[in-house]
Amino acid sequence: MSAHDEVPQPVVSRNEWLTARKELLIREKELTRLRDDLNAKRRALPWTKVEKEYVFATHEGRRTLAELFDGRSQLIVHHFMFGPGWEAGCVGCSFTADHIEGTRVHLAHHDVSLVRVSRALLAEIDAYRKRMGWYVKWVSSHDSDFNYDYHVSFRPEAIARGAVNYNYATANVSTEDLSSLSVFYRDANGDVFHTYSTYGRGDELVDSTYMLLDMTPRGRNETGPHHNLMDWVKRHDEYDSAR
Repeated sequence: MSAHDEVPQPVVSRNEWLTARKELLIREKELTRLRDDLNAKRRALPWTKVEKEYVFATHEGRRTLAELFDGRSQLIVHHFMFGPGWEAGCVGCSFTADHIEGTRVHLAHHDVSLVRVSRALLAEIDAYRKRMGWYVKWVSSHDSDFNYDYHVSFRPEAIARGAVNYNYATANVSTEDLSSLSVFYRDANGDVFHTYSTYGRGDELVDSTYMLLDMTPRGRNETGPHHNLMDWVKRHDEYDSAR
């Protein structure tokens, strides 16, 4: 659909529009209440203690998962698809990173640390972060089992068998890395607990571009071969600068 194609919707009087809008508002309120209930159930999930000591390469030297909390009790990890030797990070993960970048200062002042984790070497991460102009802390799990244990990276032999565990099911994937968001809690004793992870489309709610597009007449308008963001999203420095 081009930018000038008509959206095939009926044109009605203002009063007729208002009637239809109020009907939709009922459903929107239902969704809001359902989301509140879902969020409460998410917070009520049981936790699992992180027994293994994961160590990451950072600009401050080697740091454990507990140290990534930076003195706060809650940690959100953005599992960013960026493997060793890659020329650039994943387009979709870059799209998400653009959106959550602005949340960093607000989360930090509400007892939440935000960290990006990838298998790429720290020097590779630094080069791409500088290119993108991002500031969220980004560490390397290159020498750690962290990505594998949280099911966002996969051994070649598992891929060959079609026995990859992703999104809480056995999947057949062709890439060594996928994306996710994971949440951890650190208690007063310094013990760390895994409280939540979401995969696949689970991180869409943090992509505010999608939330805005969903309000527009054409919606996401992903009509290419992939029927997802790969049909149109580019890294923010790769768009036509004339637009």
